[in-house]
Amino acid sequence: MNDKRTVFPFNPLCACIALLGAGVSMQAAAQSSVTLYGVVDTAFAYSSNQGGHSNTYMSQGNLLASKFGLSGTEDLGGGTQALFRLESGFNSATGAQAAAGYMFNRLAFVGLSDKTYGALTLGRQYTPYFQYVAALGPTNVLTGATGAHPGDVDALDTTLRFNNSVTYTLPVIGGLQAGVQYGMGEQPGSISGGSSFSAALRYDYQAFAWSAGYIHLKNIPTSNSVGTFANNSPVNSGYASADSAQLIATAARYTFGKLMVGLNYSNVQYKPGAGSLFTQAAMFNSYGLISTYALTPAITVAAGYSYTAEKARNGISSPARYHQFSMEQTYALSKRTAFYALEAYQKASGKTLRTVGGVSTIVDTVASVGDSQNGTPSSTGHQFVGMVGIRHLF
Repeated sequence: MNDKRTVFPFNPLCACIALLGAGVSMQAAAQSSVTLYGVVDTAFAYSSNQGGHSNTYMSQGNLLASKFGLSGTEDLGGGTQALFRLESGFNSATGAQAAAGYMFNRLAFVGLSDKTYGALTLGRQYTPYFQYVAALGPTNVLTGATGAHPGDVDALDTTLRFNNSVTYTLPVIGGLQAGVQYGMGEQPGSISGGSSFSAALRYDYQAFAWSAGYIHLKNIPTSNSVGTFANNSPVNSGYASADSAQLIATAARYTFGKLMVGLNYSNVQYKPGAGSLFTQAAMFNSYGLISTYALTPAITVAAGYSYTAEKARNGISSPARYHQFSMEQTYALSKRTAFYALEAYQKASGKTLRTVGGVSTIVDTVASVGDSQNGTPSSTGHQFVGMVGIRHLF
């Protein structure tokens, strides 16, 4: 007998989602919780200059990154819980995965939390630096697409996560909370080789909030802990061969009724090693001012300005300078759905380092708004980007 069968290709992502979906009902029976959540965010966008030409295109993940995830907890008694989180990004304009080679490129961790002792988590995670400082910085108000400091040079958008990391978060005490994280380099013969470290503090008291954070990355080219590190922008691509990097940032904000005003500062250093294509540590300082105002319960407007300056090193006598102005308008149709508009203009001047074919050259600085234009910078020192879109939460 000829038995004809239809064979369907195996998709590990779909299989994982199906298994986790089945686990939702089983976990619910065990008085635990598993939540499916996500964001779909897509917009029409315009750029005045991408490589010498204006461009109208569809952009995604602008107000919030398009993503879906699963998070869950299990009550272990005595104020202790087991927890996990799995999160994957995708391109809502094409349906493609955000990062090849990752099933859960954004987050994948498991751990324990306790009301008295805090939380310990293991896996691929955001840094305390990002979680504490970015919440008060420009990307949380003006989005990373148009509001991040040029090229997201200080990683205050979502461009830095650590693999193989251990994170300990203290409970909130008197409005103060702290977190530390260590990313294992996993290099044979070296305990610290390729490792990463982050620490941060946050203080909240009524209308005032302040945070400060620190990151140190070792042996970047061979590190197993640095899962994602933004160096594909013309702002800092000349230092992609750095052996190590240090990031320090602080931010504060105060709310006056419907008005919020915030300040932020960051210092980023790229340090050379034996295989680097530059000889002196590169340094970027960024200063920012942000503000939001609630016109109505449904309509919010925001504006910001940032100034980023590169230090004169590596033969650069007139280093790069970036002035960026950003605005945002949001109209909430409901708690889950909103229309938005984003606008930003950047003026860049001076010189910076560019690496092409293994050779570093001093070149004119070009504009690259936020981090949405990392791969499509202007051919000049000027760039305007505008977007109109819709964002839905589930």
